[in-house]
Amino acid sequence: MAVGGVGTSLLLMAGIVVTVGLCRRVTRRQLRSHHGLYTFLLEMFSTFQICACTNELGLLGNVEPKPHTALTLTYGFTVLHGLTLTGSTCNPCGTLQPMWGGGVSVKTGGLKIGAQFVAAVLARVFMHFIWSLEMAEPHFGALSQGCSNPMQTTEMQAFCIELLFSVVFQLAILRVESVNPKYKVHLIALLITMLVYAG
Repeated sequence: MAVGGVGTSLLLMAGIVVTVGLCRRVTRRQLRSHHGLYTFLLEMFSTFQICACTNELGLLGNVEPKPHTALTLTYGFTVLHGLTLTGSTCNPCGTLQPMWGGGVSVKTGGLKIGAQFVAAVLARVFMHFIWSLEMAEPHFGALSQGCSNPMQTTEMQAFCIELLFSVVFQLAILRVESVNPKYKVHLIALLITMLVYAG
């Protein structure tokens, strides 16, 4: 894959991060008094950023040298998401945990989970549109590949791996809650990168 293709993909993801940051800032300033809409939009924008960037990163998994480039990009963008999306969970499991603990109301949790699913669909549609433009080498043929099996394993093995890694990740998140926030984002990014590599 050409360096120009990687550069275009990185610029695309940087553009998504900047645009989402602006949308979150406008939402905070203009809609703070409308709690439901405010909560929904902040969570939707944040989840959109993660889903869109993850879709694009999926195309960069074969960049040489393998797997170093993909793992470096995974770590870097995880840190970037952690620093730019404070206050958002971007994951239904991350929302359900405080709901069950009583830290978040059922209404707020439901709004966040709804926003996460809407954002995931919007990110998928947006990225398919971007890929159809074939602006960069990684986009050539991305739509025709469809849903591939990057783990190259059976569905049952993939399910077990995902379940195990989800448990490990959630337990680690609970352990790092007391860590200084400026170090926490790096610890979480390192954990995600290690789980991606192990998977």
